[in-house]
Amino acid sequence: MIDKIKCAWTFTRIGGSAGLGFALVIVGANLILEPTGMPPVGADVADVDAFFTDKAGLVGLSSMFLPAAWACVVVFGAAVVATLWPRERSLGSAWSLVGFAGLLLQNSTFVGIAATRLALSDSTGGAAGLWAMHNALFSLNGTFLAVAMLGFSLGGWRTDLIRRWHAVLGLTAATGQFAWATLGPLVIDHVSPLSLLGLVSWLLWVVWIATYGITLVRLPAPLRPVVLDG
Repeated sequence: MIDKIKCAWTFTRIGGSAGLGFALVIVGANLILEPTGMPPVGADVADVDAFFTDKAGLVGLSSMFLPAAWACVVVFGAAVVATLWPRERSLGSAWSLVGFAGLLLQNSTFVGIAATRLALSDSTGGAAGLWAMHNALFSLNGTFLAVAMLGFSLGGWRTDLIRRWHAVLGLTAATGQFAWATLGPLVIDHVSPLSLLGLVSWLLWVVWIATYGITLVRLPAPLRPVVLDG
């Protein structure tokens, strides 16, 4: 047995980088579609059909970014849990697990959203049903974003990992996303000013996760002795 010091990036820093990567990828994917006139939730089916027919290539290109985003956010979430869980155990809480569950559910739901968009871009009929499914999933997705931000914001704040303003940002965005999901039945069949609530809280979510990623990357990580065979 030989005692050695293993010098490498810690999992925490990898997770923080993954959080930043997620923010960059998800913004990039949206910048591909939004400037081209991506129909908002509740848009007329004729407009939706025209967009996904004319912009099928861009829809496919945007979707190619999403697997990387989903992988990044899972690694980020696992790093947050690895950082918070030892601290939370002494407090008798498990907010980090609540946040991680929210991320996993959000990923699963957005897979359905992305799959529906791809189906719309290759559909020869039935756009109305696919678009209704897309809108329902898109609005309900706010529930899981809210749970993720609630868990990681409270967990990070209570264990002094993140600052008060960062936690407040996450809780504010979580409130907006939860309200958006709750009001979903009022907006899925027609364009509504309430869509701004979902957009603003989504932008706050991106800022929140990018800031969390920076926090993890900057977290002091002292070298630890590792015993290796050989």
